Amino acid sequence: MKTLKIFVLSTFCLFLFQIKSNAQVIEPPKGYSQDIGNMVAMLDDIKGRIHRLTMNMSQDQVDFLLDEKANRIGAMVMHLAATEAFYQVYTFEGREFNEEETAKWMTALELGETARAEFQGKPIAYYFGIWDEVREKTKALLKEKDDKWFSSKLKGTQANNHWAWFHVMEHQSNHMGQIALLRSRLPQ
Repeated sequence: MKTLKIFVLSTFCLFLFQIKSNAQVIEPPKGYSQDIGNMVAMLDDIKGRIHRLTMNMSQDQVDFLLDEKANRIGAMVMHLAATEAFYQVYTFEGREFNEEETAKWMTALELGETARAEFQGKPIAYYFGIWDEVREKTKALLKEKDDKWFSSKLKGTQANNHWAWFHVMEHQSNHMGQIALLRSRLPQ
């Protein structure tokens, strides 16, 4: 009888796990090629998770500084927007930031002391508003491309466009971990 109960319980747990694990599926949104669409879905998933981690933060929490070498959460979200903006011009136009773009994005891209001073006093929604604009442009540009473009090499490198956008995604994932760490260290 005990063996039967264990079997039934383990089968039920396996069934629940399968339902839960199938609840999140990576698939391309309508209008995108297969590989690009999968990347868009993953980029949006990570951005959504970062948003959920931060959306209810007070101003003090957004501006929290763990130590003199750390970055504020708002600055990190701005950094993610700046990185994505850089990869837009890098992959779609085959160039780096021009003078105007450098002035707009470089502090956020580099982070550090200047960013610690500049990116504070604004609600998290401010930073996400900027990132939302960047993401909408990314998605519009990616929608115009196909998987042949995605697998093509970046000018003057051995990397391809797929790797570049994978790098954007992994970069966002890394900072999601930092944001989660900072969130766990917020003063009570």
